Formats: sequence, structure tokens, C-alpha cells
Amino acid sequence: SACKIEGGPSTARHFVAQYESLSDLVVHLNPKQPLSTETPWLHVVLYQPEIPHNTGSVGRTCVALGAKLWLVRPLGFQIDDRNLKRSGLDYWVHLNWQIVDDWQDLNSKLPEGRLWLFTKHSERNYLDVEFQLGDIMVFGSESSGLPDKLREAAADRCLRIPTRPEVRSLNLSNSVAVAGYEAFRQLLPRAREGLAGFPSSSASS
Repeated sequence: SACKIEGGPSTARHFVAQYESLSDLVVHLNPKQPLSTETPWLHVVLYQPEIPHNTGSVGRTCVALGAKLWLVRPLGFQIDDRNLKRSGLDYWVHLNWQIVDDWQDLNSKLPEGRLWLFTKHSERNYLDVEFQLGDIMVFGSESSGLPDKLREAAADRCLRIPTRPEVRSLNLSNSVAVAGYEAFRQLLPRAREGLAGFPSSSASS
């Protein structure tokens, strides 16, 4: 089931205008005045995550970003796992999240948006992408990543977070934070300008 962030919707442009920088916005983010309860800035998908504290940390990041978190079964833990709660701290109650049974179920419930699959097998750098409002970021499990069939079906939408050769890949929660905040960095100025599909300042808050 889904757990919506509390509070009524507010326009992105009106919300961010009071902050001078991205760091100010994140520090002062009020979960009772979310960027939008109906249309998240971003969607983050964890495909069959295995480690509860990683998912808890990702949930906390999603609250900070105003992103919706999707969890694709099977999960390697119970959703009430104490490690999940410990990593998400008290932020989990403010998270907009949903669990789906499988990839097909996810596709039937996701809103329209561009899909980006993060994988070490891609040659395309995530920094070369211009992210858009409503983009969907997909991350694989800690031990196996994303299955070949998913990557092959979306080969033109696979991205890599570069690392030195000594490191195969980043921790899952770190990867979400790195990619999510790059998208947020790109989207924030456009929100202030009322661009990229963000509601205009004349919309009701």
C-alpha cells in the first residue's frame, strides 16, 4: 500500500523561491509543505532490494528530495524490519512510497515518465543526461543489480555512475543519493523559473 506525504500540494516555484540555495532548501524542507503530493519531482525504484538499512536510507533521501519510492518484490526483508526503521529514522512516516509485486505491476502503476536504469554495465555517464520533472530512476539489488532482460530492453536508457577501477560499484543508498541530487540540482533552477513542467506561480497553493 502507498503512504502519502502529509499536507496539501504547493507549487514548486512558490516553494523554492524562499530559499537561496539547494542546501537551504534541503535543510529547511518541511514535510508538511511538500513539493507536491500528487506529482513528485522524481520517482526512485528499487528492484528487489535485499538490505533493509539501504532501503531505509533511500527512503530518507526520497523524503529530502520530494521523490516517490517504489519497491519491487520480492524484498529481502519485512517492511517493518527494525533496521529499515532505524535507517529511515522518523522520516519514514513522511515518505511517499508504494510496493509492487513485480516489474509488470510496476509498469502498470507508474505514471508517464522517462525511465533511467542505473547499472555498472552501461558506458553512458549519468552526468551527460538532462533530467526532467517526473523522471524515473531504477536501481537493482545489492548483490545482482538489474537483470539482463531489463537492461537489454532499455539499452538506450542505461546510465552509469563512474568509479575508479578498484571499485565495482557504489553502495545502493549512495547511488540513489548521487543520482537523485544531480537531478535535483538540475531541476531546482527550472522550478524557480517556472519551466520544465513545473506549475506556474499563479497556480493555487
